[in-house]
Amino acid sequence: MTRARTFGAMLLALLVWTAMPLVLSEKAWAQQVPLQDKPFAEHKIVLQLSDGDARKQALVLSVANNLLKFYDPDKVAIEVVAFGPGIDLLLAGSERRKQVESLIAQGVRFDICLNTLDTIERETGKRPDFIPSATPVQVGVGQILFLAENGYTVVRP
Repeated sequence: MTRARTFGAMLLALLVWTAMPLVLSEKAWAQQVPLQDKPFAEHKIVLQLSDGDARKQALVLSVANNLLKFYDPDKVAIEVVAFGPGIDLLLAGSERRKQVESLIAQGVRFDICLNTLDTIERETGKRPDFIPSATPVQVGVGQILFLAENGYTVVRP
């Protein structure tokens, strides 16, 4: 009976050990948002927004708008990833909300970092509301890395 238990424990340990990379990779994948569905995009750009300065936010919006004008909107995939103070652009009360929503309607995706929102909630006791059409991602910098690894050019205006 002792051998059977030992063998069973070893078999269980082997199964857990072999399944561990699969579980870890699924967890890592769950933190990323799937790539945009733009099959004809010839250019893929991720715009990093980590600055709360209104001029910097206006610049990011301008760059996204200019890219849409220069390239056919179907030929360019644009993703703006906001984290840290940059999430101010995507908060519900943002002065530039209409501009953001207009760009979203034209196919630009705006990602908001959940880690930043969690930090603000911990520090203030209140979770900020953000534009519902923004895409929540767990880790903003992780999303930028994911996009870069999938052919996106990172631009930090």
